[in-house]
Amino acid sequence: MKTETLQTQAEFDVWAENLEPGRRRNEAYVLDCLFRNASGYAPVLWPGGIVGYGSYNYTYESGRSGVSLATGFAPRKAKLSIYIMPGYVDFDGILKRLGKHKKGVSCVYVNKLEDVKLEVLEELVREGLRDLERHWPVVAS
Repeated sequence: MKTETLQTQAEFDVWAENLEPGRRRNEAYVLDCLFRNASGYAPVLWPGGIVGYGSYNYTYESGRSGVSLATGFAPRKAKLSIYIMPGYVDFDGILKRLGKHKKGVSCVYVNKLEDVKLEVLEELVREGLRDLERHWPVVAS
């Protein structure tokens, strides 16, 4: 998967300013700060409007291999997708404290950031990265 690296905060700002609806712009800035703090990585724009922090190379027993973002988010019109990759661990203990959300295989869907506790979301991102690093080396964006 080819990535388009966002090298500076200014480039992230240009991307975020084009988000619709307007509340998603504000949420993207909040999430960028949260993910930078939780991961220590700079944002990278992946295909499909996904902002990733860190990446990892994987090879499954089947021989399938590739590269993926380590964690990140996508500000969709209907919901925010929060990627906690790749979903090896059950984070139900943290998710119970998160607030209103829906759980996917390796992501959490949130209608709006006001529905969740940001400190718990940051904990989830950190724990997701910690778990991922037990399986695959994570590298900086």
